[in-house]
Amino acid sequence: MDPALVGLCLGSVAVVAVGALLQVSFGSYSMTVLQAWQAVFDPGVLFDLRAWEAFLLGAEVPEMDQRSLIVWNIRLPRVFVAVLVGMNLAVSGAIFQAVTRNELASPFILGVSSGAGLAILLTLVVFSGLSTFLPLVAAVGGAVAFLVVYAIAWKNGTSPVRLVLAGVIVGTVFQSLQTGLFFFADDLGVVQSAIAWTTGSLTGTDWEQVRMALPWTVVAMALSLLGARQLNVLLLGESTAKSLGMSVERVRFALSGVAVLAAAASIAVAGIVGFVGLIVPHLVRTVVGSEYRSLIVGCLFAGPALLVAADVGARLGFELLFGSSVQIPVGIVTGLVGGPYFLYLMQKRDTLGEI
Repeated sequence: MDPALVGLCLGSVAVVAVGALLQVSFGSYSMTVLQAWQAVFDPGVLFDLRAWEAFLLGAEVPEMDQRSLIVWNIRLPRVFVAVLVGMNLAVSGAIFQAVTRNELASPFILGVSSGAGLAILLTLVVFSGLSTFLPLVAAVGGAVAFLVVYAIAWKNGTSPVRLVLAGVIVGTVFQSLQTGLFFFADDLGVVQSAIAWTTGSLTGTDWEQVRMALPWTVVAMALSLLGARQLNVLLLGESTAKSLGMSVERVRFALSGVAVLAAAASIAVAGIVGFVGLIVPHLVRTVVGSEYRSLIVGCLFAGPALLVAADVGARLGFELLFGSSVQIPVGIVTGLVGGPYFLYLMQKRDTLGEI
């Protein structure tokens, strides 16, 4: 029980709680903070098995008062999706950073996000009949992109440097193809939908997205915790890992598969949210160190805290500051936070990159 890790987890829980309070209290249907939290802790919902069957299994929602319906059916699911996406992206980034031994690695760097973005745009622009399966298409696109990266990086095995370089190559090509596809979109609605997906947005998420992401999140988080020891060994370098009896290529590929699963689960419900997989592992590492059992646990808490806070800014920022109901994609907020943070790191540290 590292005190620094415990403090990080408690602080993250507090941020999520405050963010949830703001999310459920403000919106087009106005209610006071007290009324919002009374709706959250409404015993008629909390202890109603039919309600949880509706939320988690997709059954018909039972009758409840208007405030509880708005909070539980519209506002709280957005918070839950943000928590799941934050967990997935943070842990995915942490695993990729161990696999490549580079603290600047992320699903973006290794082609997963660009592959998902290209699959989304192809579906919206060319294969519009498959739009119903957009979340699945996004996840498959991300997985295929990483397999392409791994194939390019393979030369009698892979290496951290080759994986990063292959990821940059694939990401650049796929992003260029994404940009080109925008010129073939005649419908402005398609363009706006594509921008929302490729920027990352939690607007309109509900229990369907929670049901979609939850099982894969549980699997990915469990596997990442079980693989923490192997991640620690990978950080020692290939020669040391082999001398300890590890099959480096198999372990590297298997752990990368866990990271791709986590990233795909988040992309499938929220699109491509940038910088979370890059920032959170680095922030946690500065608090608890590079030991991966602590790092993974820290990411499980800090990832949701960052994304819930960012989504509060994306949803309510314009309303609180300017009285406007405009909502921006959460990926814009994470980018505005991530850029200055890494500029600060560049000014503060002499070396940045290899773990």
